[in-house]
Order: sequence, then structure tokens, then C-alpha cells
Amino acid sequence: NKSNFFLLFFVCFSLPWQCFRALCCKGPPPPRPEYDLVCIGLTGSGKTSLLSQLCSESPENIVSTTGFSIKAVPFQNAILNVKELGGADNIRKYWSRYYQGSQGVIFVLDSASSEDDLETARNELHSALQHPQLCTLPFLILANHQDKPAARSVQEV
Repeated sequence: NKSNFFLLFFVCFSLPWQCFRALCCKGPPPPRPEYDLVCIGLTGSGKTSLLSQLCSESPENIVSTTGFSIKAVPFQNAILNVKELGGADNIRKYWSRYYQGSQGVIFVLDSASSEDDLETARNELHSALQHPQLCTLPFLILANHQDKPAARSVQEV
């Protein structure tokens, strides 16, 4: 029918992507679930580098996060919305303000850091593990910089 053709043409012309999906792919793709994570660790532990790598961004020009940043890390079956919190001493006291709504925690530590920094990282990790908004969440503890000569093994960390 001629009127149906013009209606179909108009819909397809004005909404080409939706039309393509509807006609060729049996409807729109199902939405991927999104999960909100918080990424914490001391300055220089590698949080920004980790997230840049996961987002396929260039490793050049990476600068330490001074406050916080948010990155959407796409995977085939899900999207991780990661709040990366700066690890400087004057910023760590504000970490807990960003915990609300988190569904998981990534704690990054520099496995080649000094004993003092490793002790500070341990204290911050224990504080996060005991925080009421995080204590029931899954934690990923990443011992970064394993490629450095001074890196400690997982057992040593």
C-alpha cells in the first residue's frame, strides 16, 4: 500500500538507526547492565594507568588524578562506571564521600613502593574494608608494578 510505504520511508528516514535495528536486527540491542565501582589507592599506584588501559586510551600524557575522575569502562556484557579517587594524603580523607552507591571496589597498590608507603596503603585498605558502605562489597586488590625489579610477590604484599 502506498501510504504504508511513505510512512515506513518517513520513519526510516527520520530514525535511520532505529529503523535499521528494527528491520535488520530484530529490534534494539538489550541494554548492558551498568555497575558503579570506586577505584582507590595511593598516589602513583597506577589507578589512572589501569583505567586508561581498560578504556584503550593512549598511555602517553597520563597525569596523576588530583581530585577524582569518572570513566565508563565498556565490556561486551556490561559497563563499569568507575570513580577514580586521587590518592594524595590531603585527598584520601575525602574518599568516603564518594563511596555511596558503589557496587564494588578496586584497590590498587604499588607492589614496588617503600615499606612506609606499603604500610600506608595497608592502613587505607583496612579502613576501606571496614567502612560501612564498602564492607559488604566485592574488592579487587591489584598489586601493580609487578614488572619493576623491587616488586614484592603477592605473598609478600
